[in-house]
Amino acid sequence: MARVSGKIAFVTGAAAGLGEACALALAREGAQIIVADLNAAGARRVADCIGPAATSWAMDVASEQDWIATAAMMGLRFGRLDILVNNAGIVVNEDLETASLASFRRVNQIMSEGVFLGCKHMLDLLRESASASIVNMASTASHLGYHKYLAYCAAKGAVRSMTKAIAVECHAKGYPIRCNSVHPAGIETALERQSQGRADARAISETGVLPFGSNGLLHDVANLVLFLASDEARFITGAEHLIDNGATIWPAIA
Repeated sequence: MARVSGKIAFVTGAAAGLGEACALALAREGAQIIVADLNAAGARRVADCIGPAATSWAMDVASEQDWIATAAMMGLRFGRLDILVNNAGIVVNEDLETASLASFRRVNQIMSEGVFLGCKHMLDLLRESASASIVNMASTASHLGYHKYLAYCAAKGAVRSMTKAIAVECHAKGYPIRCNSVHPAGIETALERQSQGRADARAISETGVLPFGSNGLLHDVANLVLFLASDEARFITGAEHLIDNGATIWPAIA
């Protein structure tokens, strides 16, 4: 109950899905949480669920002005930041032939530029921590060719490489900041169901080893984020953490 006790955590896209699960897991282990999302009502709901240790914050991660205002608020209220989870994202089902430049840019504004802006404008606050951790939510789409999600693949590929560059910069400059990326395969969320065009949730066991091809559950990813955010992972930085039940290692013929 104290793996991140006393730490201040900022989680984007935390009104639902993976972001909500990460916020809940961090709060359960003692962190004070800022639940950030464009969906203000959803962010308030999650913060209310956590209780006094949480605050909701409405923002658009694609807006630099919102990040500047967020950093100013965090500086005045807390004076530092220990954990930054860049999770906010969207999925647009378009391939090269059907994607528009506008939709391609919008996806990348949220998931690539949003990560850049978060890391850039929260850096000074993270430097004030004795031991800070950035966790950037990527995807197996950064490793595989999901042609129906072209812009999503591009954005997550950028997050994968950007994470490593940020980790090296923090080391080179002597900042007490680690930076890692998390790469889930299919996780049973509303966004996943929407992207697959299905309404019903799949029955997935809460425990035990899952069969190949199964989706994961929210807590599978949240537990990894919690570990990377904690000082238990102090020797891990610049790493890409595949959490995919072996999806990226299966050969074409098995």
